[in-house]
Amino acid sequence: MLSYDFMRRALLAALLVGVTAPAVGIYLVQRRQALMGDGIGHVALTGVGLGLVFQTSPVWMAVLVCVLAAVVMELVRARGNQRGDIALAMLFYGGMACGRLLISKAPAATGTSGSLDSYLWGSILAVDSTDLLTIGALGALVVAVTLGLRRQLFAVCQDEEFAKVSGVPVRLLNLLLAVTAAVTVTVAMRVVGLLLVSALMVVPVAAAQLLTRSFAATQALAIAIGVAVSLGGVATSYRTDVPPGSAIVLLAIALFALFSLLAAPLARRRHRSSVPPQAGAPREEPVTVAVREDPVGSARLAQ
Repeated sequence: MLSYDFMRRALLAALLVGVTAPAVGIYLVQRRQALMGDGIGHVALTGVGLGLVFQTSPVWMAVLVCVLAAVVMELVRARGNQRGDIALAMLFYGGMACGRLLISKAPAATGTSGSLDSYLWGSILAVDSTDLLTIGALGALVVAVTLGLRRQLFAVCQDEEFAKVSGVPVRLLNLLLAVTAAVTVTVAMRVVGLLLVSALMVVPVAAAQLLTRSFAATQALAIAIGVAVSLGGVATSYRTDVPPGSAIVLLAIALFALFSLLAAPLARRRHRSSVPPQAGAPREEPVTVAVREDPVGSARLAQ
């Protein structure tokens, strides 16, 4: 498998995406925004369509459109408007519809569905050296933000009000996290596709949470799971001739199911170890000891 150049590029791209997607996804899961990646993926299709229409790089155009959409999403969320969900739905569905329309009118894609399918479901085997450099540069930016600002981002995701009181720039970090999520979507676009990118951001994190107890351990295990399923999915695709993106996501779900089976006995073991030994020990009868009263000694102790 490693004797082919396209497979070496595919495995390297899978490695980069396996690191970046869970590194961002853990913050989205912490904020209960697990489907944010899916929404950004809808909007990214507009960027792909613009790139094909103007015959520029679809990846970089998708980065620009996704960043703008992520900023809008964060501003809508921060306002807390009751109609914010409707506005976001309009943004998501409008982005996908606009992208499909633009792709149909693009000179290089008129009358064909190959270009659309490659972005919807991924085309990791078609990654060239230019795509690999783009994925590497954007992935390095994502890892630098998510790991370098881990404490600050965790504080914001855990309790925004407490973070504000502590002097943390909450608004800036929220926007930075939204932009990082948008960049991650475009990084994973060629590997698992826009329709499955959210799964790679969420499922490894959900699997890691079943076995870990701290945020740092969860993030480390989620990244390890993301790398394992990404490389395993590409290898499985090579051996069985199945779509790589689908193989990656199904492997992640299978690993989540396995961890679910292991989590129950592990939780019971932790519970038993956390119970003090006196609580489970048989109750002993109290022993009465006769003590001779010493007035002089009691007076000295009081003094």
